[in-house]
Parts: sequence; C-alpha cells; structure tokens
Amino acid sequence: MTHMDLNTPASLETIQASTRVLAFDIFGTVVDWHGSIVREMQTLYPSVDANAFALAWRAGYVPAMARVQSGELGWTRIDELHRMILDDLLPQFGLTHLNEAERVHLNRVWHRLDAWPDSVAGLLRLKKKFTICTLSNGNLGLLTHMAKHAGLPWDCVLSAEVFRAYKPDPATYLGVANVFDLQPQEIMLCAAHHDDLAGARACGLRTAYIERPLEFGASRVKDVSPQAGNDLHAHDLNGLADLLGC
Repeated sequence: MTHMDLNTPASLETIQASTRVLAFDIFGTVVDWHGSIVREMQTLYPSVDANAFALAWRAGYVPAMARVQSGELGWTRIDELHRMILDDLLPQFGLTHLNEAERVHLNRVWHRLDAWPDSVAGLLRLKKKFTICTLSNGNLGLLTHMAKHAGLPWDCVLSAEVFRAYKPDPATYLGVANVFDLQPQEIMLCAAHHDDLAGARACGLRTAYIERPLEFGASRVKDVSPQAGNDLHAHDLNGLADLLGC
C-alpha cells in the first residue's frame, strides 16, 4: 500500500537526493483530531453524540477561515475561530449551560490532540535525514502545545500565523522555502488532503499523500486511492520513511 505514484525508481532517487525539508499538514495527517475530540467529549459530556459533535465542529473550519480570507474578519488565529464555531455549536448539542472556564477548556482540546499510532516513530525516522516542520493553519501556541502533548519531534513549528495567510494561499507554501532559504522543489509537503497538496504543487513544492482513511471516523471512511500529480503516496509516516530511505 506504500508506493510511488506514477514515478519511476530513478525519479525516486532524485526525490530522495533533492528534498531537504519535509513540511507536514497536521490536523488529520499527523494527529487524529476526530478520535481525540470524540474521546474527550465521551469523558466530559457523555450524553452528547460525540461523533456528530466532532464532525460539526470541524465542518465549521473552512467557512470560518473563508470569513478571514474574504476580509469580513481581520486576521484571526485558529484558536479564536474554533471558539466562534464552538459557541455556535453548543445550543445544538444542549451545552449552553457551559460556563466560560468550561468553554475555554473544551476549546483547547485542539491543543491536546493525540498523534496517529505511527506518527512519532515515523517522524523520528524522517528527522534523521530531513528537516521536519509543521505547515498548518493552526496557530503557533496550539501547535507547540500539541507537540508537547503528543511527543511530536519537530525541528521547527511553522504556522499560517507566521505568514498571516491560511493554506492554500501561496504565501504559506512559498513561506517555508523562504524560511529555510531553499527552492520550492527542495520542500515536500506531506498531507492527507489532496486540495492542500494541489496548492503546494502549484507553488513548485514536491508532494506526498498520506493515507488517513479514518480521519473523519468510522462513519465517514475516506477514499485514499492514489491520485495523479503527487510525487509519493504512503500508507502512513513509516511508509513515507521507507520510501525516502530513512
């Protein structure tokens, strides 16, 4: 299940030799946001449909970012966007009684997301050969707390907050190249989302698709079939390390 997509072994050698930095999408790719939120909701509020709650909270993510991208809202960190979505969700799930401290704690569940089982081991392998960094719409504090919680061994934490632009704005992908003073083709974006990879590819980055069929839980299994255009396609982060010779 781990293989190159439409590439020859020679091109794999080229990729291994020319790639310097691996930049990772985080939510869904490295950490299990759905499972983590479900587990926390089941503990804190067992009467709530945790699966529906997690999916509804995540569903508000793109529309909330669109309000910033359109200029309706000024630059807003993901922590604040998550809180706006949460406050709108609470009435739907019978949680309007939550006080401010409880709302703050629940909103910070995004700082406490657990890694997929392969993530830490895979990243440690990849880190031996490449510089590994985040490239997430999550804000810096969120990503740093998450790394501490989940044991994610980043060399560098980069965020939309650094570039004041959300993916797929080219400023994010090209920003990674600028930070490390590299050419775009020396950066590889690793993600479980084809739209993110397409945005990176349009900016000249290499791309690796990571299969996460259960990103949205067992009720919404994702199609993780290979798609043309990506340089690599891996079952998980250990599979990516295999492909990249780590």
